[in-house]
Amino acid sequence: MRFFNTTGPVVAEDHYCIPPLERLNLVEVRRLIRDKRYFVLHAPRQTGKTSALLTLRDLLNAEDAYRCVYVNIEGGQAMREDVEQVMRVVLGELALRASLTLGDAFLDEIWLDILTKSGPGAALRVALTRWSNADPKPLVLLIDEIDALIGDSLLSVLRQLRAGYDQRPEYFPQSVVLCGIRDVRDYRIHSGSANAVIAGGSAFNIKSRSLRLGDFSQDEVQTLLAQHTEETGQVFTPDALETIWHQTQGQPWLVNALADQTCFRDGAEDRNDPVTATAVIEAKEQLILRRETHLDQLTDKLREERVRRVVEPILSGGDEERHFTDRDLEYVQDLGLVAQDLPYHIANPIYAEVVPRELTWVIQEEFGQETVWYIQTDSSLDVVRLMAEFQTFFRENSEHWIKRFAYQEAGPQLLLQAFLQRIINSGGHIEREYGLGRMRTNLLIVWPQGERERKFVIECKVLRRTLERTIAEGLEQTFEYMDRCDAEAGHLVIFDRREDRRWRDKIFRDRRVSDSGVEIEVWGM
Repeated sequence: MRFFNTTGPVVAEDHYCIPPLERLNLVEVRRLIRDKRYFVLHAPRQTGKTSALLTLRDLLNAEDAYRCVYVNIEGGQAMREDVEQVMRVVLGELALRASLTLGDAFLDEIWLDILTKSGPGAALRVALTRWSNADPKPLVLLIDEIDALIGDSLLSVLRQLRAGYDQRPEYFPQSVVLCGIRDVRDYRIHSGSANAVIAGGSAFNIKSRSLRLGDFSQDEVQTLLAQHTEETGQVFTPDALETIWHQTQGQPWLVNALADQTCFRDGAEDRNDPVTATAVIEAKEQLILRRETHLDQLTDKLREERVRRVVEPILSGGDEERHFTDRDLEYVQDLGLVAQDLPYHIANPIYAEVVPRELTWVIQEEFGQETVWYIQTDSSLDVVRLMAEFQTFFRENSEHWIKRFAYQEAGPQLLLQAFLQRIINSGGHIEREYGLGRMRTNLLIVWPQGERERKFVIECKVLRRTLERTIAEGLEQTFEYMDRCDAEAGHLVIFDRREDRRWRDKIFRDRRVSDSGVEIEVWGM
């Protein structure tokens, strides 16, 4: 039986998969190789880059027009800026891969001698020159994890590839593909020897194109899941298929992880039981609670200042005035944290949930709150009491607690989400919508009660201009979100962050009617 893959490259015999080369523009890749181009393939982690490179290698070698070698140079990361030691890793890996893939032992016999005689600053170029000239068949080189190298080590590899470029294909690889998370032009490389920052584009100005491997399309998600149904008979309900797509937006690791959790873990062995939307939501929660490596690596980036500059105004629903650079934005998009399309927003609902939970998880544990305090005799959730309690808590504690957040601009919204998460997590779940320029943060509480789910909207806005205008805008936005989510009740929260206002003027509770005739509870804080 095949299974859903969440670790390493896909193997078609073992894993359900979308054929890797179907996700590339293979016609363009072939043209670039034919035209002797050097180019970049980049994408976020665990998107399928390595699988695509390995499949491309096997295709080219099977056609026998080229000799193609894939090499992963991540091992050089541990040597940091020790150029000689990094070159030992790179040349040793090249020799090993050539021997395993092509049965070619040429580099095995010469690379150490070349390193000794030519030195680390020329050894890679010399080795590739001799190796290319040793066989009339053009050499294609696929270098994975190029951005694992740093500083002078990375500069040395890039500059040696550039130095031999004019000798291709007789005396240098016909085509080189550099693969990593980011485009090489976006590298800002600190050279310890030169005590300067070098732009990747200047160190490797022979790059012809930059290709980005995207996420799965909705059709590809359904095709992947259908393979499991075809082989086992276990079906995904239409709601489950829609939920997987909505929650992941096609991010390959997330799709496979949700499917693996619902189909193969925690006793999910009865193939007569369909996979439901409820099971998918439960699987999502398990992934988050386990702090899976994929999610943990992503949230670790939140500590970086350039990430904070982009993510913080997204979390707060801030205005469209940008306080970050294009390079900041490109970086978080290359990480896969922020979507490519406008308005700028977190890439998918799972990441959108993980980010605030990661930023507040320590604080959640400190809240002296229990879920049972807000559960009524019919097992329903008393949202009005919950909001009233938060309002009191916010007045008494917000100034102290918000200062503890690294993301203070989004502090009120994060504090509310942490408070709600502490209560809701024991029975329901929270869905979130926020984005730069939205001027609001949307929260949807989904609470199971018997055979049905009850939904409550909480709309958060920061007071701008006048209170009445902010409330008027918020009422219509709350109603629109209620209507879209089929929620039974709505709450509008107005955060007044003006320092010259006293709490007795900020705190209020009112029931208003939107222009659409729907009653909405308004909370001032």
